[in-house]
Formats: sequence, structure tokens, C-alpha cells
Amino acid sequence: MYERKIEKEYSCGIEITSEIIGGKWKPTLINLIHSGIIRPSELQRAMPAAPRRALNIQLNELQEHGIIEKKIYPVLPPKVEYTLTEFGICLLPITLAMEEWGNKYRDHFKKLLELKKKTDDK
Repeated sequence: MYERKIEKEYSCGIEITSEIIGGKWKPTLINLIHSGIIRPSELQRAMPAAPRRALNIQLNELQEHGIIEKKIYPVLPPKVEYTLTEFGICLLPITLAMEEWGNKYRDHFKKLLELKKKTDDK
């Protein structure tokens, strides 16, 4: 995991939550693993815009925080599966609420992006 030069204090719950699920792909990874997409190749197919390296880094961070477990089967080629831990399951209300909110305001957000693009083009 990345080591900071200046230590964070984590005096606020939002800082702790952001540290654990902050990252472009982490909430989506949590939701996908919960929905049964557990193999690295399946996660990559479900998130084609995500670089494999970024997914690996964020999966490792989730594992280090105790959100997911990684099981490696002793076969050739190696078989890897991810599952949510009990600690990870307690994050589902947050990530599912994020998804619900994003879906609800998707059109509004896209309109704002279009408006910004029009003003930037001038």
C-alpha cells in the first residue's frame, strides 16, 4: 500500500470511510463481488474502462483493509476468487446507496457535463 509522507489523523468518520472505499473503482468492485462476480477476469469484463493495474491495486487495498478475501486455488493455471468479508458486507448499504443516487441523478449530471462542455468550447 502507498505510504504517506504526512500521516492522516482519521479524526472524522468520513476520512475513515474515504480511506477504505475511496478510489475510482472500489465501490463498484465491492458491489460486483457482492453480486457474485468474483474472478479477476470477470471483474475486468464488467469494468472494461478500468485498467487491470488499477483494479489490482484497489483489490489489494480492499484486501489489506479486510473488506475482501482472496482465495488462490492450487491449480494450473492459478484460479483466484474474491469474496466479501463480514466487515466488507457492512459497507454494502453505503455502496448500494451510492449506486442508487448516481442512477437517480445520471441525466442531471450528464446535462451539467454537456453545459460545461458548451461553455468550455466558447
